[in-house]
Amino acid sequence: ERRQAITQVEELLAARTAVSGTVAAAKQSGNDAKAQARMAEGREIGDRIKVAEARRAETEGELTSLLLQFPNVPLPDVPTGGESANVVVRSWGTPRLGEGLRPHWDLGETLGILDLARGAKVAGAGFVTLRGEGSRLARALVQLMLDLHTREHGYEEVAIPFAVNRAAMIGTGQFPKFEDEQYAIRDADLFLIPTAEVPITNLYRDEILDAAWLPHGFAAYSPCFRREAGAAGKDTRGLLRVHQFDKVELVRYCTPEESAHELERLTAHAEAVLTRLGLPYRVVLLAAGDTGFASAKTYDLEVWAPGVGRWLEVSSCSTCTDFQARRANIRYRSAPGKPPRFIHTLNGSGVAIPRVLAAILEHYQEPDGTVRVPDALRPYLGADRLE
Repeated sequence: ERRQAITQVEELLAARTAVSGTVAAAKQSGNDAKAQARMAEGREIGDRIKVAEARRAETEGELTSLLLQFPNVPLPDVPTGGESANVVVRSWGTPRLGEGLRPHWDLGETLGILDLARGAKVAGAGFVTLRGEGSRLARALVQLMLDLHTREHGYEEVAIPFAVNRAAMIGTGQFPKFEDEQYAIRDADLFLIPTAEVPITNLYRDEILDAAWLPHGFAAYSPCFRREAGAAGKDTRGLLRVHQFDKVELVRYCTPEESAHELERLTAHAEAVLTRLGLPYRVVLLAAGDTGFASAKTYDLEVWAPGVGRWLEVSSCSTCTDFQARRANIRYRSAPGKPPRFIHTLNGSGVAIPRVLAAILEHYQEPDGTVRVPDALRPYLGADRLE
């Protein structure tokens, strides 16, 4: 339909040009009646052009809307199937087991660092308040992650807007599929970010980069806002599923040839946070049916939370290949005079705060109700124990 609409517009434009030529010829020959008739014909063609152009714009919009609903294509080494086909690639540390281990919400409220009731009173279910040492512990986690990723892993730290426009959400794949899961700002076509991946990836939207600058990594702290539409009743206790949470995000730009290596590199950087904290974790390769809309391959990092007796996802490290770059039109030029190519984008949490905080409380709890602070956090927190 789009091709037909374009052809129709082109044919009408050619017809109008031809008629315009006959008008000029008629005027030169002094045949005013013929000129007037040709002018009327030209106006009629002009009206038809407006209708045809409107139809062309309509069909192009319909086609674009349809194309934006197609997810990325999984890479060949991604397992087929749904969640049950996910594969544990490796693990680190020894999960703590035993009777009497308390869940983090119980520990947090006893210690006075987690105030679930007042968070809900202020904003509703799914919003939490950290208090005192709980707030300081979350801030210490952010500082540790930013220092690790910028000083040791070579990321450029960026402070990004916490609201983005519609084009940014389309660029990274949140829109149109997940629009109902976002918090919109009233009277403005802006949205609170679900992850810092969105503004970081869109920093270079509609630009052509120099290949010498690639690969390049960004690290950013941000709050993240997610309505979690359709998740009612799931993991509602404590910090397991919330509508607002803090996170340090990692985003990498690279050439297609570097993409596979960059995913392993990014995942290792996120893993380093968990080893520094001494939290047992495992790396899970997601099957195609469990992989996100924009991702071609994803590793989930899951920490063991002994108080709830579960593995908790704290990071998803993904390569989006050129999926986001095509939507956001981010390209690079390998050499002067060479045609531009789409970059590959990768992203991962480095890592998300609430579930890591929950795992710390549960993994490091003591029989007397206190919680040991991981060695890596003590310089930031200025304490070795929560009590």
